[in-house]
Amino acid sequence: MTTLKIAGVPEHFNLPWHLCLENNEFENENINLEWTDIPEGTGKLCQMLRDGSTDIAVILTEGIVKDIVAGNPSKIVQVYVDSPLIWGIHVAANSKFKTISDLENTKVAISRLGSGSQLMAYVNANNQGWKTEALQFEIVNTIDGAVTALTNGTADYFMWEHFMTKPLVDQGIFKRVADCPTPWPCFVIAVREEVLNQNLEPLKKVLQIINRTISEFKDIPSIDQTLASKYHQKTEDIQEWLSLTQWSQKPLSEKVLNKVQNQLFDLALIEKKGTFAEIVKVL
Repeated sequence: MTTLKIAGVPEHFNLPWHLCLENNEFENENINLEWTDIPEGTGKLCQMLRDGSTDIAVILTEGIVKDIVAGNPSKIVQVYVDSPLIWGIHVAANSKFKTISDLENTKVAISRLGSGSQLMAYVNANNQGWKTEALQFEIVNTIDGAVTALTNGTADYFMWEHFMTKPLVDQGIFKRVADCPTPWPCFVIAVREEVLNQNLEPLKKVLQIINRTISEFKDIPSIDQTLASKYHQKTEDIQEWLSLTQWSQKPLSEKVLNKVQNQLFDLALIEKKGTFAEIVKVL
């Protein structure tokens, strides 16, 4: 039995992994796949790949590209979700800020440095024509930390996935002022190079299993009800999310990688660009 450790955010995108685990699909192939939920998101996942506390991460594309360029000894082995991530831009429900333009020169809550919430704050600022070097950050670790920071006024706005944050909007805790979709596929699967060198065949089996499940995921009976119940969502919101979400079984293309790196470089979030071979491993 080969043991592989995998980590990802506790969000609806990752239900396919849990279904495979519940059905013993990895175990049936002599693989002990150990899943860990990481509510802190991409910055923490990058750290876990670096220190070996996970072997595989289901992770935001821009975050892992930035960290591999900065020396993370991992490679992207495939795109997991091909559609953009829709980042909602949120303020406290009683905030004086009403529109996205009101947020220029205010403080943004982020989960941690290097997180998707930080990187997308730069992308959004650039989209709005703001001075990105003027961005101010408040580290809040998790979505619960963001609720506290926005409610107390220690931060002014918070960017997080639209649908996972919608219950807080519905409850009158947050107000969404706009959305900011990623200009690239949102989630990829990254693997430590050591694992690629030592456990390539079990890893290929893991990918075969998850790819089979995600290719059939939307056809699972009552999957909208299952997702709504598990992630505390309204069924109609899950149905909208399902209609917008496209999974992938393909490697990250050089064209998409160039798009990500060019934007990160233009925003001064990376000092140099890596080569395709340094960042991507086509299995």
